[in-house]
Amino acid sequence: MDTEKTLLQQIRDKEHDLSLKVDAVRAETEASVAAARTEAEDLLCTADTAGKTTAEQVYWKERGKTEIEIEALKKAAERERETATVRGEQNLPAAAERIVRYVTME
Repeated sequence: MDTEKTLLQQIRDKEHDLSLKVDAVRAETEASVAAARTEAEDLLCTADTAGKTTAEQVYWKERGKTEIEIEALKKAAERERETATVRGEQNLPAAAERIVRYVTME
């Protein structure tokens, strides 16, 4: 009976084997979780960088459009001012005459 293991010893051996397997699986799982965390952090950093780059591109694109619109508005305002100046200069003699007639009651 010395060479044969008792049922209790066989159970203990099996428990020990399973305990080693559980420890190995636990270590493997922890390593996988750590790797996944590292990968997730890397992805977040990459996404953050990509987001900032995209936002900067959008900003400069829209800023360029805005500057073009501002320049167009300035040119339109200048044309309107010139038109108003010409119209005013053309109407100045007639306006002065009407004012003189009104004041002198002609």
